[in-house]
Amino acid sequence: MASFAKIGLNNKVIEVLSVHDNELKDSNGVEQENIGIDFLTKLTGWAIWKQTSYNNNIRKNHAGIGYTYDEDRDAFIPPKPFNSWTLNETTCRWEAPVVKPNDGQSIQIYNWNEETQQWDLNE
Repeated sequence: MASFAKIGLNNKVIEVLSVHDNELKDSNGVEQENIGIDFLTKLTGWAIWKQTSYNNNIRKNHAGIGYTYDEDRDAFIPPKPFNSWTLNETTCRWEAPVVKPNDGQSIQIYNWNEETQQWDLNE
C-alpha cells in the first residue's frame, strides 16, 4: 500500500489515504507517484496530493493530519510541539534545546517542561 497526503491551505496536510500499489503502476509495472495522484484526483476531485512513506524514505517523515508540506525541502514537517524547539534541517523534525536524558532505563519516561526548559522525569 502507498500513502498519499491531501494538501490544503498553507500546505497543511488535511487527510492521508492509502492506495493499493497496483493503482500506481505504469505499463511496465513500475510504481509512479503521478499515477497515484491522478487516481486520487479522479476518485476524490481533489488535485493536490503528495506521496508519503511509513518508513520515512520519501519526504523525510510520514505525513499526518496537521503536518506541513514544505516545498523547498520536499518534506513533511510535524507541528511544532513547543516554542523553544528548533527544526533539524536534516531530519525535518523538531528538537528540544536540551537533549533528552538517555539513562538506559526504558521504563522511565521524560516529559518536556517548557517553563523550565528541561526534561522532567514522569514518576
